Amino acid sequence: MQTASTNVIVEKRGAEGWITFNDPAKHNAMSLDMWVAVEPALAAFESDDEIRVVVVTGAGDKAFVSGANISQFDKLRSSADAVAEYEKVAEGAQNALYNFPKPTVARIKGYCIGGGLNMALCCDIRIACESSSFAIPAGRIGLGHRLTAFRNLITATGPANALDIFLSARRIAAHEAQRLGLIQHLATEETFEKTVHEHLDRITANAPITLRVGKHMIRRFQDMPSEIDIKKMHEMVLSCYASEDYQEGKQAFAQKRAPVFKGR
Repeated sequence: MQTASTNVIVEKRGAEGWITFNDPAKHNAMSLDMWVAVEPALAAFESDDEIRVVVVTGAGDKAFVSGANISQFDKLRSSADAVAEYEKVAEGAQNALYNFPKPTVARIKGYCIGGGLNMALCCDIRIACESSSFAIPAGRIGLGHRLTAFRNLITATGPANALDIFLSARRIAAHEAQRLGLIQHLATEETFEKTVHEHLDRITANAPITLRVGKHMIRRFQDMPSEIDIKKMHEMVLSCYASEDYQEGKQAFAQKRAPVFKGR
């Protein structure tokens, strides 16, 4: 099985299902169509009993996913209704990956930024090439950052490191990313593919039902506490997109200048 749709390649490679974000000219920046393609790809892999593990990766050597496709923001993330619809689609894709019952592996080479890091943190295992770099630059553009994305970041790195990563919006090299917990495994350029495939082989050799049950239990321990007002958190994310700072962040990015934020 191999299908290509809207810059997403979906392949079956023996017991492995591969989802490749395929827009290397834009460093695999996530377009709305790419977000939309994630859920049906995962649904197909879930229903195929031969698939034991799913790999999520980016095409080329420059990027896993370099973030959202900001060129679409004026069209797709300007009005309140458009932002709400975009958030629904992107959140749906991330939740589908996070809750996918079979093991998932993020194969990371190059930029893993913003929405790309969100996607990687939805995966069970993250393996990166040492040339990779990581960041959550929401604060530099005025974007809202989803509660579920914060949950995954905090689970991986702990609250203190999550605060540093998010508040600074700094670029993080691969060796530091491993130390912080953003990735579990790091390989050199020469050993990267071997490392990935050895790990996939270990997973596919294990009992699928046992892995599914264990993953479900671990995920339930990661669930957000019931006292969190999830609706309020969602409204706070949307308020970022309703701000003047968001408009300034988009304009500054397009004009290749530093934004001037006013906190309103």
